[in-house]
Amino acid sequence: MLIDSHCHLDYLAKDEAVAPLLARARSLGIGGFLTICTKVSEFRDIAAIAEAEPDVWCSVGIHPHEADAEPTMDAAKLVALGQGDKVIGIGETGLDYYYDHGTPAAQQRSFRAHIAASRQSGLPLIVHTRDADDDTATMMKEEYEKGAYPGVIHCFTASKDFAKTALSLGFYISLSGIVTFKSAGHLKEVAAEMPLDRLLVETDAPYLAPIPQRGKRNEPAFVVHTAAEVARLRGIAPDALAEATTDNFFRLFRKAKRP
Repeated sequence: MLIDSHCHLDYLAKDEAVAPLLARARSLGIGGFLTICTKVSEFRDIAAIAEAEPDVWCSVGIHPHEADAEPTMDAAKLVALGQGDKVIGIGETGLDYYYDHGTPAAQQRSFRAHIAASRQSGLPLIVHTRDADDDTATMMKEEYEKGAYPGVIHCFTASKDFAKTALSLGFYISLSGIVTFKSAGHLKEVAAEMPLDRLLVETDAPYLAPIPQRGKRNEPAFVVHTAAEVARLRGIAPDALAEATTDNFFRLFRKAKRP
């Protein structure tokens, strides 16, 4: 069994009903899905998707691009929203300086509020970082000194040094379809070398479809291609990779119940 540890079923639902998307994935052995919140204003719709399916869970949080749009969200509100049975993570949150969406100051305030919510609730933090790895690492370490918190770096594309920092803080690393791209040489090295017991796989659907589906709208079924490439890079059987990443998912997201 595989788990798609990071997808956006609410985005996919704009083009297709969720049921056939999940059916295609389940037919390939995908037994769990974490659908991610990027706007608290849309959280109720995301939670409803999770509540309707026994093998779907959700998170609550604000993407860094939305940090200016939802400035009043604080740790207490995130903790309160995270109390639902199907809410198993805080985020996605973090820093993204690639696009001019969300000022750095607002992103950093929001990131710290999410970290505090993770620390208080015990729900894992789901971190997005792009062109901001130094600031992300610095803030994670500063906040860790205030008290430990669990989490994952989703759609990992950063350096080996960043990976070492995240691992030293107890974080997990999640690999997306980018690891299948020919241009992702350094990421392939990270995938091959990182500890197997800290590894997750994801689609980030509808984005970043892996080879051989690149150019198409991504969907949870395509996580099988990412998992197959990671297994190849590590020199292990796909079933072994699936078993390890599934165990890792439930070890990190302790609130999730195996279907």
